[in-house]
Amino acid sequence: MKYNIRCSAAFSFRVLTTTLVLLGLLQASARAEEMKSPNQQMVLTFALQSDGVPTYALTYKGRPVIKTSKLGLELKNAPALTSGFTVADSKQTTFDETWQPVWGETKSIRNHYNELTVNLQQAATSRTVILHFRVFDDGLGFRYEFPLQPKLDYFVVKEEKSQFALAGDHKAFWLPGDYDTQEYSTVTSNLSEIRSKMKAATTPNASQTPFSPTGVQTPLMLKSKDGLYINIHEAALVDYSCMHLELDDKNMVLESHLTPDAAGNKGELQTPCVSPWRTIIVSDKAADILQSKLVLNLNEPSKIKDTSWIKPVKYVGVWWEMITGKSTWSYTNQENIKLDALDYSKVKPNGTHGATNANVKRYIDFAAQHGFDAVLVEGWNTGWEDWFGKHKDYVFDFVTPYPDFDVQELNRYAQSKGVRIIMHHETSGSVRNYERHLDTAFQFMNKYGYTAVKTGYVGDIVPLGHHHYDQWVNNHYQYVLEKAAEHKIMVNGHEAVRPTGLARTYPNLIGNEAARGTEYESFGGNNADHTTILPFTRLIGGPMDYTPGIFQTKVSAYNPQNNSFVHTTLARQLALYVTMYSPLQMAADLPETYEKHLDAFQFIKDVAVDWDATEVLEAEPGDYITYARKAKGKSSWFVGSTNDENGRTSKINLSFLEPGKKYVATIYADAKDAHYEKNPQAYAIRKQSVTSKTKLTQYCAPGGGYAISIVEAAAK
Repeated sequence: MKYNIRCSAAFSFRVLTTTLVLLGLLQASARAEEMKSPNQQMVLTFALQSDGVPTYALTYKGRPVIKTSKLGLELKNAPALTSGFTVADSKQTTFDETWQPVWGETKSIRNHYNELTVNLQQAATSRTVILHFRVFDDGLGFRYEFPLQPKLDYFVVKEEKSQFALAGDHKAFWLPGDYDTQEYSTVTSNLSEIRSKMKAATTPNASQTPFSPTGVQTPLMLKSKDGLYINIHEAALVDYSCMHLELDDKNMVLESHLTPDAAGNKGELQTPCVSPWRTIIVSDKAADILQSKLVLNLNEPSKIKDTSWIKPVKYVGVWWEMITGKSTWSYTNQENIKLDALDYSKVKPNGTHGATNANVKRYIDFAAQHGFDAVLVEGWNTGWEDWFGKHKDYVFDFVTPYPDFDVQELNRYAQSKGVRIIMHHETSGSVRNYERHLDTAFQFMNKYGYTAVKTGYVGDIVPLGHHHYDQWVNNHYQYVLEKAAEHKIMVNGHEAVRPTGLARTYPNLIGNEAARGTEYESFGGNNADHTTILPFTRLIGGPMDYTPGIFQTKVSAYNPQNNSFVHTTLARQLALYVTMYSPLQMAADLPETYEKHLDAFQFIKDVAVDWDATEVLEAEPGDYITYARKAKGKSSWFVGSTNDENGRTSKINLSFLEPGKKYVATIYADAKDAHYEKNPQAYAIRKQSVTSKTKLTQYCAPGGGYAISIVEAAAK
């Protein structure tokens, strides 16, 4: 009898346990919620695991993009926001608008998504976190919101734990993870090979802080073995630390890794606040990645009400001659200077200074003759003698010119020719010094008619310990941008944090560097496939001031001591004005070189910098890209094609042209014997009549490409 009672009790316990488990599974499944994109092809699934861990997954056309991935944040000296959650409520909404950018690749942009908002309660701590998921036809954006609440006010982020669990060992186009630079060559490899290739990929830089043998930067471009193209980045990076990705190369799981500040903290926040959006762009067509406006759409509309003063710019500049070593930024060769103690009128000039009155006027004359908007002048202000590597606080004052640079006269001369001068503010990473002088410097620009500034942050950040991409320094970049808007000044930021679509909110941010630009062609060279990758990676967040247009590819022609060469053909340099989108485009070579190739230079003069429409005609990351763009407010189109170190034949059709109209196409192409190493200046120019029914076949040399201007034929 005793035995039967024990058996009965054991059986009842098993039944009860099984029932509780089943109830738990039912509750867990009840917590799962699915939402589709407007076209139903992208499917997001949100669920809480049994321990209250929030997760998400993403599929595209039934194929896994992101497998079940955990979400949450670890906090410093406080319980983590990673588990123990219940869903208080959730709701789904739809949003659909069309907006017009101040400048851009298209005249208008559709912003259409379905949004899932999940209110999570952590019972043990009485804290609330709200998750926002926006599912677009081309991908997903998600972010954390921390509403005002009694149990969560001031808090420090130890690490964000957003995961991106991938469905395989994808092909990746990656840069080494680094808190201070993106100026590395892109490595193309499988994810599983990153660890073995990291050491060689981490090449020297003016300021660098790599953090992991498997850490990589965003935007990260991926291609699955079954042909899915996936891009992971972030949008609306404001008052937060820049995100990198840490790879678990056994399980192929990427996890967010934030940039620490000088105290080692990943973010100091106060509610109410939000994180940036984490973005995933997906398609089975490479061209769709290039066409995506998801990152822009996740940013807020313009906060600048009157944008009439913000205008795209095509410019030349006193820059490449200094990058190549032909001339110098500094006025004298004297070292160990103090700005408030040295009288430059009494020192001996070095005779190599580039920013002289005579030389700047030469560039102004060239710009005026050929219809350019502006001239950038670097090295005009005192302090360049020992500006780099000294960690100086008071390194520049941004208003005092060298004795051979007459600010008032040069601006008078430029404006008399219909040209403006672009200001240059190199900070040498001393952000506190720049903020100290910022109002005075912008007032100086207003006084003398400067409407745009190129900022620079070369070297380690001062105060030391901070990083180019930490929260504190990101807030500095934002402060400069907003202060510039108050003074109606456009900003082109170099060595700053990579863009995350903020140009929608602050359209005076007309340019960024944040990658290896043309300057590296004078420092050993960029890989031949470089410009076939950047539009898929760096440009996902915003335009790049790549400074194309180099016709003399042998740097030794300007500086016999420099044996670097530009890894390109001349024809491809023309194509970059179309493929490397920016509302700020430089003709970077020297006037005397352009004067030797005025037939090819005509394309740079003609090509637009603002667009009504953009088509991607061909694309494969690392191999080739061909764009067609329609000039803003005109009927003209421009085509550009760039390819890697392998020659290829490009086949395109011109169906984007208006049917029934006739056009004249001027084709700037590689000659048959062109080669980026052996014969880079070999090009051919031809004209032909075309219509929307025309199909073109064009040879592209190794490291080459082509450019086409298409102008509506004049009516007879």
